[in-house]
Amino acid sequence: MGMLSKFTRLKRSKKFDYAPRYYDDKGKGNPFKIEPKLDQFRSTLNPARGLKGKFGSAMSDVKRQGDTNMKVRMAIIIAILVLIVLYIIDFEISIFFPN
Repeated sequence: MGMLSKFTRLKRSKKFDYAPRYYDDKGKGNPFKIEPKLDQFRSTLNPARGLKGKFGSAMSDVKRQGDTNMKVRMAIIIAILVLIVLYIIDFEISIFFPN
């Protein structure tokens, strides 16, 4: 029977010790779900209903301060791109100055 059992024996399943790379062992939910970590930065997660709620959320978006360096950098980039487009289309600036 020793020879016959080698051929009729079923294979055992291989067991792997898998631990996710970014596993939160404190039990804060699914380690593969990243939405809750980013929801605190989203202003459109639960949109306000009605005209008053929409107006209030729009005003809070206006009041929120951003990175001032980014705003200056974006203004410079837009100005440079506008000048490049005006140069490409051969725009004549002299029409704005009186003769």
